[in-house]
Amino acid sequence: MQFNDLHDDSEDKQFSAAQRASAASRSTWVSVVVNLVLSSVQIAVGVFARSQGLVADGIHSLSDLVADFVVLFAGHHARKDADQNHPYGHQRFETAASLALGLLLLAVGLGMLWSAVLKLQNPASVPEVHGVALWVAGAALLAKETLFRYMLAVAKRIKSSLLVANAWHARSDAASSLVVGLGIVGNLAGYPIFDPIAALIVGCMIARMGWNFSWDALHDLMDRAVDDEEVEAIRHTLAETPGVSGVHDVRTRKMGDMIVVDAHIEVDALLTVEAGHDIAVAARQRVLQHHRVLNLMTHVDPWHRPDLDHSAAQSAGAAELQP
Repeated sequence: MQFNDLHDDSEDKQFSAAQRASAASRSTWVSVVVNLVLSSVQIAVGVFARSQGLVADGIHSLSDLVADFVVLFAGHHARKDADQNHPYGHQRFETAASLALGLLLLAVGLGMLWSAVLKLQNPASVPEVHGVALWVAGAALLAKETLFRYMLAVAKRIKSSLLVANAWHARSDAASSLVVGLGIVGNLAGYPIFDPIAALIVGCMIARMGWNFSWDALHDLMDRAVDDEEVEAIRHTLAETPGVSGVHDVRTRKMGDMIVVDAHIEVDALLTVEAGHDIAVAARQRVLQHHRVLNLMTHVDPWHRPDLDHSAAQSAGAAELQP
């Protein structure tokens, strides 16, 4: 999964908090319905067909269902307005939810690994799988891949890292269904051990993805900067503002799916304080309009034109300040 896929070289289309929440809620409820049906069918058929791999895949779908409710819960709290205790808003609630989602995946994956290892220690106890399990695994693969593509499209459109995480969770389900299908084929071909091996592989995939999500979310909670490409785009927008002569020390930190920026801008040293302030305000408005920036704090530095004698102007100004 690449969270920097959320950034587009073109100007970012901005969505209101209500629009983002509506799109996230709609796509998540679609996922809820799909995962509810899949987990029920997979676990029931897996028990009937004696397929550990299909049961493991059903538990994975069930974990998706839990993850969907985590997304809904986080979306509800993340769109709350800023208050005295949270002056930048509650966007990091989504990051915290991504961390919880990653830990959930990690726990599910490790549980599957443990179960599969116990089976592999006693291969004689692995039963032959009924053929209906293969049909269910194939149907699950198709449903999960379709769900992944739908959710990822919505996530990229509204630029939500939490929805990206949930979409890739659905893709991990699609991959696991493929592995389970291959394991069932091997079992039906006379190699029963293939079914718990498939469950083992699925467990490894889920645990690895859970670790990645958790690690990314943890870094974001520690004020990780956005990628260099996006920083450069923000720097360019500042530099193109009329009256700005230079830009340096641009620093960013993630606030959920938004960005908080600090930057130093240089303006002509002979301008009045009011004129410099107006340029800084204009620069801030341009950045907020064209990028997913929640807030921009600017520090105005004087820029000395090489073709003017600034020392004389500064001396005159200092003389005026004398009592």
